[in-house]
Amino acid sequence: MGQTLTPVVRYLLIACVAVFGMQLLAGYRLADVFALSPVGGAFDATSFHSWQLITYGFLHGGFTHLLFNMFALYMFGPDIERLLGYRRFLIYYIVCVIGGAVAQLLVWRALDITVSQVVGASAGIFGLLLAYGLAFPHRRLMLIFPPIPMPAWLFVTLYGLLELYLGIAGRETSVAHFAHLGGMVGGFALIMYWRASVRPRR
Repeated sequence: MGQTLTPVVRYLLIACVAVFGMQLLAGYRLADVFALSPVGGAFDATSFHSWQLITYGFLHGGFTHLLFNMFALYMFGPDIERLLGYRRFLIYYIVCVIGGAVAQLLVWRALDITVSQVVGASAGIFGLLLAYGLAFPHRRLMLIFPPIPMPAWLFVTLYGLLELYLGIAGRETSVAHFAHLGGMVGGFALIMYWRASVRPRR
């Protein structure tokens, strides 16, 4: 798991690190244009633009945020890219990022939030976690804290349920839990579509 970098994973890692470097130089100006913002935002500088459905996934809110996402991409991405092929892997990742953005926009609309922003590759990462759990359900994964080994399917299921609980309960409001879930939903929908498209017709 994660021993050798595959092409798309490598380029995604480079892109996210490079964009983070640009953020350090440009400050909030980059986020104002490329971070995901609510539709009908209260300020012109942070209003929604269609490109934000993808670009938010390459920005990060700090070094720790970047580090955890890139570590997960490195650990889980190569196996999924080898399984899907580089083209489908890139499509899958982007669909997960867009799915996370759509979910977050819907939550903002439901809560009538007009001043907020979301950045980070987490929706894409959660989509990769879902794919990993489906493709390699019995591989053992180790939690960082507490250090408990468990099969991938259980790890992904518990993580998804935790995100759902935290989102509904309003815990950790600085974290876009529904964007994470949206990444998983978008990835699952695409996997089901691909599976249906290769089923033999009767």
